[in-house]
Amino acid sequence: MYIAYSAIKHSTPQLPADKDTDEQQHSIRLKAYQATCNKFCKEIAAIQKYIPGWVPAYPVL
Repeated sequence: MYIAYSAIKHSTPQLPADKDTDEQQHSIRLKAYQATCNKFCKEIAAIQKYIPGWVPAYPVL
């Protein structure tokens, strides 16, 4: 039974990623990044006193 299930599971073709969905996810991540930077602007400024030009890393998935 496991062999039959495994064969069906692995033979399912992968659908290509939807471009609109990727763009929407990128837009959501960008908005979340900007909101987080705005929320922690004082902490970011304090870090930049010791490390000029430092910015939080943008989340790449």
